[in-house]
Amino acid sequence: MDDLTGGQLEALNELARKKAGQHVPFVNISAARALTNLGLAERSREGWDITAAGAAHLARLAGPPS
Repeated sequence: MDDLTGGQLEALNELARKKAGQHVPFVNISAARALTNLGLAERSREGWDITAAGAAHLARLAGPPS
């Protein structure tokens, strides 16, 4: 999963912002579908949501807190 495309990584970040309650006007559908296939996102009534695995992936990419 370390080889996410730039668009997929951007979509994953947008889904994390959405989960945090921020307004996210658009998530790339193709990227969101790919994230769903990887288990990093899931389909919901509101579009797509980040999964626990997706949040963990972003946290790992961010590295340890300073």
